[in-house]
Parts: sequence; C-alpha cells; structure tokens
Amino acid sequence: MKKYVFVLFFTILSNFVLAQNETYAEKLGFPKGAKVIIMHVDDVGMSYDSNIGAIKAVEEGVATSMSVMMPCAWVPGFVHYLKNHPQIDAGLHLTLTSEWKDYRWGPLTGKSSVPNLVDAEGAMWRSVEETAKHATADEIEKEIRSQLDRARTMGFEPTHMDSHMGTLFARQDYLERYFKVGIEQKIPVMFPGGHDTMIIKDGAAGLTLEKAQAIGKMLWDAGLPVLDDLHNISYGWTMDKVKNPDERTLQKYKTQKYIESFKDVQAGVTMVIMHCTSPTEVFEHISDSGNTRRGDMLAMIDPDLKKYIQDNGIILTTWRELKQRRDKVK
Repeated sequence: MKKYVFVLFFTILSNFVLAQNETYAEKLGFPKGAKVIIMHVDDVGMSYDSNIGAIKAVEEGVATSMSVMMPCAWVPGFVHYLKNHPQIDAGLHLTLTSEWKDYRWGPLTGKSSVPNLVDAEGAMWRSVEETAKHATADEIEKEIRSQLDRARTMGFEPTHMDSHMGTLFARQDYLERYFKVGIEQKIPVMFPGGHDTMIIKDGAAGLTLEKAQAIGKMLWDAGLPVLDDLHNISYGWTMDKVKNPDERTLQKYKTQKYIESFKDVQAGVTMVIMHCTSPTEVFEHISDSGNTRRGDMLAMIDPDLKKYIQDNGIILTTWRELKQRRDKVK
C-alpha cells in the first residue's frame, strides 16, 4: 500500500515561515507551551483485525481517538461496540478510495448517483490520483453526506471527520466540500492550520503555510477547533528487512520511533496518525502492511511509551474535548 500522502491544492513556499503568537492549544485553554496530542487510530471498521487493534490501543494503551471507514464490511461490529462504550472518541475516516487488490468496497451513495467515483469493478478507485482525475466535487460531497448519514442511521454521532489516504486534500474543490459539510454540521474536521512544523518538515504535504493558516483561521472563526500540526509518518516505520519479527522486537522498534519523533513535536495541538491492527491469518490476504500496523498497536500498549509521555509533560486529548473547549471560547 502506498504511504498516505496529503497533496494539497497549493505549492510549498521555500523557506517561508509565518510566526503565530498563540497556538490553537492556547486558544483552547491549554497551558502556554504545552504539547497537546491526539493519538489517533485510522482505518477502524476496515476489518475485524482493525477493530480489535484499535480497541486494544484505546482500552489498554495511550491511543485516545479513532475514525471509522463507513463503506467497509466491519463497521457494524465496531459501531455495536461503540454503543456500549460511548466515551470512545470516534469520527469518520471519510473514504473515497478502495486501495486493496482483492478486498474492496463501493460508495454508499450508489454507482448511479456517483458514476465517476467508481472503477471498472464497481468499487471506488484504488488511488488518490485516479479519484482526483475522475470524480467531481458534487460526487465527493454526496458521498461525504452518505457516509455521515449511515453513521447517524446506526446511532453513531461522529466526534470529527478526517480523510482516508488524504483524498480530500487532492483538489481544492474537494477540500472546500469537506469544510462545507463540517461547518454546516458543526463537526470538527482534521486540518493542520497552525505552525505545521512537522508536516512541512516531513514533506507529507505540498503545503503553503500562509494558505494553511488562512484556512485554519476560517475554520476557527466558524466555531471549529483547529490543529497546530499533523504527525503522519508512522506508516513508513516498517521492519521489512526482518521477516516475521517477534512481538517484543517489533514493539521496541515502533515505540522507539514514536519517542524519537515526539522530540520534534512543537507546542500546540498535534494529531498523531497511526494504524493499530491485530492481524489474524486473514489480514495478509488484505494487505502486506500487517507488521507496521501490529507494531503501532504494540507501541500504544507499551509502558515505555506511556512513561515517556508522562515524564515529558505531554497532554493527551481527544477531538471531543477540543470541540467542547472550542464551544466555550467566545
């Protein structure tokens, strides 16, 4: 599977830094200079294995939030769990691609309503590039609304929305529809509109800081919380050179990678994206990413990571808390 890439509609400004006097964390009432992190698990509902890994990461570890792929087969299994655990911070992982070879899904809106969002197999396009080439913004908005509607039909009110594989960041008109629905429905949307130190440094987005901060201000003024930064590099931490690493080796490797990366996290609210999975023998028939996903889950339950977070004064939060704090700010 390709590394998730956030390709925004604007180009990077070389060596351009726009200083902010106050982070969004401070605006939300967190202490000045605090590192505030959402430990976020993507791809919930994608498979049974994904559900078990995400639940374990939150119940037994330091993960604080997750988002659900509504077109996928194991959504009911997770939503039934969620109804018995309403404190879980769960949003929509808005899904506009279907990337795997043999395990695929189609749009909830239906092919007849969004014909350009499906490929020759009747599933969503496999890549962000193919989706961006074919699907119209109207079709994207229809599918966003269909995924939100399914969640609410199931009794699941999402705490936030974000973008599977960054597809909504591929075109300006897609991004505008994403913001439109979030603002209209008063649902926080994942967007790094602060200092963006990590995401620019790591090259995960062609991001013009000035434009990103303008969007961040627009979302804030609309009453939504905004991220200061986005940590989106853990999917690339693999042990591909080690065949079938034992559990402790994989856990130690992933935990250390998180600890090293947290040293680069600056003050403000940062969302850390991960993919916690507990792979069964079936998962290898979906994806070859089992090791990195299992490693994420093992890192989240590692006492060493919890100790590092506590010892370094990192504040863990959720999208639900951010929205509650934003509602109190005039």
